[in-house]
Amino acid sequence: MALVQVSKKACVVNPLKMSQPLGAALAFMGVQQCMPLLHGSQGCTSFGLVLLVRHFRESIPLQTTAMNEVATILGGLENVEQAILNIVERTNPAVIGICSTGVTETKGDDVDGFIKLIRARHPELANVGIVYVSTPDFKDAFQDGWAKTVVKLIETFVPQVQTLPQRAPQRINVLPGCHLTPGDLDELRDIIESFGLQPTFLPDLSGSLDGHIPEEFTPTTLGGVSRADIAAMGAAAWTIAIGEQMRPAAVLLEQRAGVPFVLFDRLIGLAPNDDFVSFLSRVSGRPAPNKVRRQRGQLIDAMLDGHFYFGAKRIAIGAEPDLLWSVGMWATEMGATLEAAVTTTASPLLEKMPIEQVLIGDLEDLEARAARADLLITHSHGRQASERLGVPLYRLGLPMFDQLGAAHEVTVGYRGTRNLVFAIGNLLLSAVREPRPDTWRTNEDAA
Repeated sequence: MALVQVSKKACVVNPLKMSQPLGAALAFMGVQQCMPLLHGSQGCTSFGLVLLVRHFRESIPLQTTAMNEVATILGGLENVEQAILNIVERTNPAVIGICSTGVTETKGDDVDGFIKLIRARHPELANVGIVYVSTPDFKDAFQDGWAKTVVKLIETFVPQVQTLPQRAPQRINVLPGCHLTPGDLDELRDIIESFGLQPTFLPDLSGSLDGHIPEEFTPTTLGGVSRADIAAMGAAAWTIAIGEQMRPAAVLLEQRAGVPFVLFDRLIGLAPNDDFVSFLSRVSGRPAPNKVRRQRGQLIDAMLDGHFYFGAKRIAIGAEPDLLWSVGMWATEMGATLEAAVTTTASPLLEKMPIEQVLIGDLEDLEARAARADLLITHSHGRQASERLGVPLYRLGLPMFDQLGAAHEVTVGYRGTRNLVFAIGNLLLSAVREPRPDTWRTNEDAA
């Protein structure tokens, strides 16, 4: 059992955490023809926009209500109304996803009330889905904003049923956590479809932020799950939730439509993927395809090849809770030990981490605890700490702006885990650390 503590510093020095509204906006980007809208100042939106553009290297649809000092004090009804009308006129979205920010939450804007008034004034908005999520950035973190948005999408678009509908046995809902990349979703889709099942992902970043070039320009999201697909999720046979953050959404879907769910807290590693494949085989009535069996064998061989270089290595990880859990547990299974574990927000998984203490803090805290580490694992903002410590850095998570292909990283499934074994194993194999001054010895001392 790990002791979970919160940093008591007066300020954040090198941020690890990203805000709730950014996580919510990214979740909305996995919905087809959607325009995320941050209810706050232009600066808040610009910062998030730049960060996502640098990570995905794609055009990011993101708008703002452009709150100024006067509007913040008097209330943001006019700004929200004008923003919605402008978006509908210029982009014709199917969904507008509104995320609050710290300034409007501090004021206490009743955005749900605003939406009712706006709809009453403008009946032409009847066919536009408007979803509001309360995501103040002075509390919680990126993972929380993503999870709240998925819950709100289900509340808004999945009908409440009185009698259980006839279910399509081949249809499966998949609720992926924010720690999964578009490449991960493509990998999961391939695995699920190989069992003859038809998955619906909510959100589906693999259709909107996977780097493809559309035939025609669209100012909204390029792809993703449609409103009709979300509404039909109540008729699926099962829901697969990936990551503890998705439990509330899976529970809500079960309550609204009676769809049973299974939650996989991670899909990195041999045993979790064995459980995942066994579940798919059971619900589909089919044995695992030869392709999947071969990938399992390749992973086992990779683990045998790589465990020599993981054994007794000390790894320091800074990540969102579900990503921290997934990578941390897998690393210890490979023979490494966790030197430090720093995360961004609370989660029931943190107490189960194989380390004495998990800290909710920043990258300065990670650096202070990683002095003896052989490897750092965090996003691109950890590069300065890596340089100062002389410890190699494996970039994982968001943002990753100093390397190409962040959206196509695959770490889930047998194949993704194999990739991770090779990538991190090669870092550990090739790392030659410079001795610290306090360990330097002369030839005479050595003799």
